[in-house]
Amino acid sequence: MTDAAVSRPATSAPTAFAVGATVPPFVRTAGFHAWNRYAAVNSEFVDIHMDDAAGQAAGYPGAFGMGNLLWSWLHCATERWLDGRGRLEHLELRFRGPALKGDEITCGGVVTGRTAQDDGTTVLELDVWAENQSGNRIAPGRARVLLDKSSA
Repeated sequence: MTDAAVSRPATSAPTAFAVGATVPPFVRTAGFHAWNRYAAVNSEFVDIHMDDAAGQAAGYPGAFGMGNLLWSWLHCATERWLDGRGRLEHLELRFRGPALKGDEITCGGVVTGRTAQDDGTTVLELDVWAENQSGNRIAPGRARVLLDKSSA
């Protein structure tokens, strides 16, 4: 799926950022095309991400994607959802499984907490995840977002 194929949500700020609101799915296909682009930017040409035999030698079915690529896809999902109305302050993941070649990875999240600060800003807490086409959450995590005062 290309970036152009992923649309931004058409929701108003108050309901888009309520507890229970969801980060729209951000879908990418894991594989050598994505991994090579990511490796080129980060100088991360590691055999287990580029060669099936190396991935198998490490105990996996073949080559697998970089954990930090999943992290960056979740960052993209959150930033698209915010659409300039706030900023991602914190994102943490626990890598529980590999993104294998051909896996369709869906990144998403849900608002689990909303706190108004004394200065008028709003902090959102989110549960976030990257999951494969089987629904296995290969990278669950948490995020914290600071909303712009005008978006709260």
